Amino acid sequence: MAFSRNDNRKWQFSKPKKEFKEELLAIDRVTRVTAWGRQLRFRAVMVIWDGKWRVALWTGKSWEVVDAIAKAVSNAKKNLTNVAIKNGTVPYNIEAKYKAAKVMVHPASEWTWIIAGGAMRKVLMVAWYKDILAKRYGSSNLINNARATIQALSSFKK
Repeated sequence: MAFSRNDNRKWQFSKPKKEFKEELLAIDRVTRVTAWGRQLRFRAVMVIWDGKWRVALWTGKSWEVVDAIAKAVSNAKKNLTNVAIKNGTVPYNIEAKYKAAKVMVHPASEWTWIIAGGAMRKVLMVAWYKDILAKRYGSSNLINNARATIQALSSFKK
């Protein structure tokens, strides 16, 4: 975080450039009942991309939303996986499964854009895909669908 001068000779606050592109998938309230009563926490699910074709998904829990997001980002930075991209799309058709979530990813022609829904769309947007077709089957669980998508994108042979 730094201060800089603008044209009018006033000092202004300028945000530092982030090294990762971050996307928040979900924030959930999680309650645990103990002998001392209910404990309320927040769970944040984040997807990050480093600009070098590596993507990660992680969750963080904390008493505060900001802390949960910070935990999710710091843990995701440690667990980056490589994804394959060829002309803004995937090299070939692939299907992947993570627990009960099944995803299908197909390459698309130029100007098709991203045709996918929910968590898959956010993961594909963060991973900088331009033209892609994707479909999920089975589970409607957000985290499992996102993990299945990352597993599909990282399983391409080079």
